[in-house]
Amino acid sequence: MAKLLPHITEEIKDFIHSQHIFFTGTAMKDGLVNVSPKGMDALRVLDDKTIVWRNLTGSGNETATHVRELNRITLMWCAFEGKPMILRCYGTAVVFHERDKEFEQYNSMFPPDNGARQIFKVNIERVQTSCGFAVPLMDFKEDRQVLAKWSDNKGREGIRDYWQEKNLKTFDGVDTGIF
Repeated sequence: MAKLLPHITEEIKDFIHSQHIFFTGTAMKDGLVNVSPKGMDALRVLDDKTIVWRNLTGSGNETATHVRELNRITLMWCAFEGKPMILRCYGTAVVFHERDKEFEQYNSMFPPDNGARQIFKVNIERVQTSCGFAVPLMDFKEDRQVLAKWSDNKGREGIRDYWQEKNLKTFDGVDTGIF
């Protein structure tokens, strides 16, 4: 049932762009494995080996720290509507903060958002599809607007203050390098 591919095909790209949520999986050598759900308009497939996604400000800052130490990452999608499928893209990532010149280059691909925290550029090494027969069917209602409203209310300087307060250390106590 599972199929391995060396790159993203057009069919896979269409599947990715039709999903409303994806998950990221990362880990350092020690500490907790982190799996995070991501939504909103936060991901672009640049070519058959490259994905860029924008990470918005949140309560933790695990993914960027994990990638900085050990650059392996897995992105995963599940079909909650239509034909069943699970898709995993395995690869390595680099993270760009707003201090990096690449940040604005990639951030400009997305709608403006005060909460933009990092950009991840993922080099895809392997693509795997599997059946997804046990994934439930669910109807998409809408994207939540809570984070966007919160970010707009804080403004860019307020977001930086939040980073200073909440995003300097991972849940494992590791320096995140956000500044």
